[in-house]
Amino acid sequence: MAFVIQVIVDGLSLGSFYALAALGIGLLFGVLKLINFAHGDFITVGAYALIIPSAATEATLFIGDFHPILLIPCIIGIVIVLALISEFTVFRPLRNASPATLMIGSFALGFVIQNIIIMIYGGWPKAVGIWSDLNQGVQLMEGVQVPQLQLIIISVTVLMMALLVLFLKRTKYGIHMRAAAEDFRMARMLGVEANRVIMLAVAISGMLAAAVSMLFVVQTGILDFRMGVPLMLFAFIATVIGGMGSLLGAVVGGFTVGFLSILLQTFLPSEYRVFRDVFVFAIVIVILLVRPQGLVLSSAAKERV
Repeated sequence: MAFVIQVIVDGLSLGSFYALAALGIGLLFGVLKLINFAHGDFITVGAYALIIPSAATEATLFIGDFHPILLIPCIIGIVIVLALISEFTVFRPLRNASPATLMIGSFALGFVIQNIIIMIYGGWPKAVGIWSDLNQGVQLMEGVQVPQLQLIIISVTVLMMALLVLFLKRTKYGIHMRAAAEDFRMARMLGVEANRVIMLAVAISGMLAAAVSMLFVVQTGILDFRMGVPLMLFAFIATVIGGMGSLLGAVVGGFTVGFLSILLQTFLPSEYRVFRDVFVFAIVIVILLVRPQGLVLSSAAKERV
């Protein structure tokens, strides 16, 4: 029983990272039909904002030294501003372009962000220690001890998902955002303020990226200019197998990929664990062969009779 609970907590913790990142990707896809491959680099910028800009191999905390009450809004603000600048300079001029053009634009934006980080901070990984007390163990039950950080990651994910649901269902602009995700052209004809809805979607996506960046740095203690790319890759896979255009699907896909990774890491023979991701992708292929539309079908994707 203790072993099962440990695996569940590990799966929920890893799945939370993928679910938060997938929500940021799925939200923009729902409104703009944009697959933002620069989302992982937004996560990276949020992490690097914790330290003083320097190419030195040793990191010196800057915002990372602030009290959490100040640190959290600062990082969220920085990533939101970056996301909005990206919307104004890259995505808005390409808004009427084909999805492929938008995708290439996001690829190029991510590449530019990575190289700016290298120019400012250097290309070497940096060790960063913030909130190290959160890695202390918490006794859940006899024989089950998990890091406090894992419980915080799960709690933050649940809280942010709940707030997002409330925003989408109970606020004017949330309802407008849902309408735009269903049929953007019709929503504009009915009076939805397109630019404001898109800016809100971009800002919320940036806030989710900032949350992932802070939690990921606390857990790993390492900064690397490519750190957001693997997270973005798995989050994109989660979005696809969950169902493109469905926020519930993004969450389901994120937790599915997280649990698959933990289960394979736990039960694969030790000599095969290094190939864990190969098995994860193989299972993803099987899921898509069985259900190519994704695990959760968005209402916009359902056939209208």
